[in-house]
Amino acid sequence: MKSLVFMESKAKISKIEQYIIDFIYKLRKEKNLNQADIATIIGVSRVFVTNVENPSNRAKYNIDHINALADHFGMSPRDFLPERAII
Repeated sequence: MKSLVFMESKAKISKIEQYIIDFIYKLRKEKNLNQADIATIIGVSRVFVTNVENPSNRAKYNIDHINALADHFGMSPRDFLPERAII
């Protein structure tokens, strides 16, 4: 399955990390938010979010970012993860 954001990632990002990046990207688009909006929610710079969404960068969201986004959108942090392990 190809990722929504990145067809071929140059940086070493695990499949689970890519899943989370794609999930947040899709959520951002569905909510009509920009990178600065996500950055404000998770307490980072817009450049950080740009780097996460850039396939040549190794930046990634951490569990605190996921927790902040889940709280903001009234979701569970579990919603940001796949139902089964990704191997």
